[in-house]
Amino acid sequence: MIIRLDEVNKIIEDFEEKIKNPVKNPKGDLYTGVDLGTAFIVLTVYDKDKNPIAGAYQYAEVVRDGMVVDYMGACDIVGKLKKEIEDKIGRDLVMAAVAIPPGTESIDGGVVKNVCEACGFEVMAKFDEVSAANKLLKIDSGVIVDIGGGTTGVSILENGKTIKTIDEATGGRHLSLVLAGAYKTSLDQAENLKRDVTRHKEIFPAVSPVLDKIATIIQDTINGDEVDKVILVGGSALLSGIETYIGNKLHLPTLKPINPMFVTPIGICFGLIESCL
Repeated sequence: MIIRLDEVNKIIEDFEEKIKNPVKNPKGDLYTGVDLGTAFIVLTVYDKDKNPIAGAYQYAEVVRDGMVVDYMGACDIVGKLKKEIEDKIGRDLVMAAVAIPPGTESIDGGVVKNVCEACGFEVMAKFDEVSAANKLLKIDSGVIVDIGGGTTGVSILENGKTIKTIDEATGGRHLSLVLAGAYKTSLDQAENLKRDVTRHKEIFPAVSPVLDKIATIIQDTINGDEVDKVILVGGSALLSGIETYIGNKLHLPTLKPINPMFVTPIGICFGLIESCL
């Protein structure tokens, strides 16, 4: 498996810069990726040449274990972020793509699409989250692990095709629940603690049982298949040192991009562009 992590990191850095300084009055068609995560809702906007135009994100609790549990709340946040970007760039956003956790199509496949359409988007494509992430990573063979707020999705790729995929209800929310118990504090305070990079080394021993469960989910998915590297994406992969810890558990080289939270949202947008051109 070959991954040019420096190129992926550059794409993420360029997108982060456009969150702060969006392009005003961009020309040509615009494409939007909408990622409804358990912890964050993220919108990514690119042009047809995959140049970043703008982006926005907001903490949200409208999705649980990969399922939308607050439809109106999701609509409110997506609509707010859409308008925020439109006001900054001076253009309407119309074409969009969405993603859902692997294996949830029959359960919740249409709800995310409905949320976006209720906000004025025309949804042109839908991907599973790990496949969307690979639109940016471009891995031919290997393992992609999307550690979200509520679930961990694992996909094994071989010759550019997904040969095995699972999605289990273990993720960032479980890290927060463990922290709330360990520190005898509220879930909201535990969430803030989890996001404080300066305290990641301190909290690591408390959350290690959840990381062990995530490693077990990955190992059970691999189940003897020959893989040479694991790539971690998703907001919960922001935990400092998680790639080293899981890599040691799996006895496999384990990597993560500079900001794994934005890999899937950017990939959703790249997938949309590729499907439209």
